[in-house]
Amino acid sequence: MFGEIIRKMRTTRNLSQVQLAKELNVSKQTVSNWENDNILPSIEMLVKLSKFFSVSTDYLLELDHRRYMEITGLTDAQLEHVQQIIRDITESPN
Repeated sequence: MFGEIIRKMRTTRNLSQVQLAKELNVSKQTVSNWENDNILPSIEMLVKLSKFFSVSTDYLLELDHRRYMEITGLTDAQLEHVQQIIRDITESPN
């Protein structure tokens, strides 16, 4: 559900509801209502949430489970390093 996704992303970043609310210029109650699935954000706020958490709106709406990472501004060497880390993690026999 939408609320679970928002809560998980918020807590993964070690943000309180108050901190997330401040970042998005909404009330703590609004964040609480999203997380409890009492209300859904407006389309405008959905876009803000997707940008803030660096995920697609489809991810937030559970239409797409892929996650994305912003890499704009990385050098080719830095990008290769990130790609190697991802390969190491995905090839790990865990």
